[in-house]
Amino acid sequence: MVENVLVSAAGLCLATIIGSLVGFCFKSVSHKWNDIILGFCAGIMLSAAVLGLILPASQSVSSLGVLIVVAGVITGAAFLTLIDRLTPHLHNITGLESESHQNNSKINHVLLFVLAIAIHKLPEGMAAGVGFNEENISNAWNVTLAIAIQNIPEGMVIISPLILAGVSKIRTFLIAISIGFLEILGVFVGYFAGGVSQMLLPFMLSFAGGAMLYVVSDEMIPETHAHGYQKQATFALLAGFMTILAFDKIFTF
Repeated sequence: MVENVLVSAAGLCLATIIGSLVGFCFKSVSHKWNDIILGFCAGIMLSAAVLGLILPASQSVSSLGVLIVVAGVITGAAFLTLIDRLTPHLHNITGLESESHQNNSKINHVLLFVLAIAIHKLPEGMAAGVGFNEENISNAWNVTLAIAIQNIPEGMVIISPLILAGVSKIRTFLIAISIGFLEILGVFVGYFAGGVSQMLLPFMLSFAGGAMLYVVSDEMIPETHAHGYQKQATFALLAGFMTILAFDKIFTF
């Protein structure tokens, strides 16, 4: 069983790294294609937040327990609101001087976006890891596959914003790898915590979902609508949303 957990954890991390490597190929794109790609990724994140995190969390609790899910979503969004105010102090992560953060709101928005991706890696990994405690581990593999598919475009969108904001390629890649390792940690935490993680999982999943919804609404959609290509970005968002929905149906046995 531990071998299955290792394969799951390695696969999730590898998907993020592969996406990051692909992202280096798209470091210089026009506003139009940037908005289309970002819109597509926004749709993936929106679908993953609702279908992969918040909905499973709500289905795992009773009618009264849905309050836990609501609290998790609100807490996740509130947490990122707080982080949004603190991002000027995160310059050590990027290797840039603190003055560059104070005079460049773009890097602060980029850090918030990257942080949101990082935050949901831990509970996502737990969602996959917990399933390997059950006799039938097919659901765990379905969750792993869905998350891995999502990780590739997520890995892609980490790279371009950081590079354009002035972060070095090496440091950008190290940030992407670090984010991938968070998911490895999550898989093992979910597997070894067993029943305890089952109790905490609804809140953690909804917390991650709330964080993702916050970023999609507050950062990604406004950015894709700022250059005159909002129609293309909107249809790209719909395509991204339906992509995860289709994969969820195709690979659910």
